[in-house]
Amino acid sequence: MAEVLSLVEARLRTALGEPDARAAMTFVGTDRVEVLRFLDPGNRERDGDPAAPRGGGSEGAVVRYATLGMSARPMADPTVVVPDPARGPRAELVLSVRAGLADTDKVLRPLAVLAASPQVEGLVVTAGASLEVGEPLWPGAPFSSVLVAESGGLVADLELDAPLDPVRFLPLLPMTANEAAWKRVKGAQALQERWLAHGTDLRDPLRGSVALD
Repeated sequence: MAEVLSLVEARLRTALGEPDARAAMTFVGTDRVEVLRFLDPGNRERDGDPAAPRGGGSEGAVVRYATLGMSARPMADPTVVVPDPARGPRAELVLSVRAGLADTDKVLRPLAVLAASPQVEGLVVTAGASLEVGEPLWPGAPFSSVLVAESGGLVADLELDAPLDPVRFLPLLPMTANEAAWKRVKGAQALQERWLAHGTDLRDPLRGSVALD
């Protein structure tokens, strides 16, 4: 477990730079989960960031929060009586927001809760899924849920020695209540296409809902 997490942290540092802060949390019945904060000063856009508006500028710093600990164990189907301790999907979560517009550091606990959900609730977190926090992601946030995006862009997948599955770094895209309800009906791809069509900056911590039918 410790070796996997050391490799995961090294991959995060390679992709995002040195973290400027980190916090650790432990929930009953789970392993410790850390959340690392990385500051991108905004002098360039990160290729493959699904939260960035297409064709947008690169002005403004971006804060990226990444979990560390979720990938220590593979996610397992809760219906499996004896889960395989080695095989199964592994993931960490990455959230990107514009810096200085809201008190987004309060997202550390909600992120840790989401990262612990595979152990607590038996969830298998994959791209296209919705994750509900049950409260605003940070004070005044219009979001209480996130859409899980495809991995491999902002932080490349981390291959592990067989028989371990690779670690995937899954971007989280905050959703307003209206967007979350629309996604449940139309699907994840339709919502992402709507964001793309309207040039939505998903890193804006104060943005409103995109225009929906």
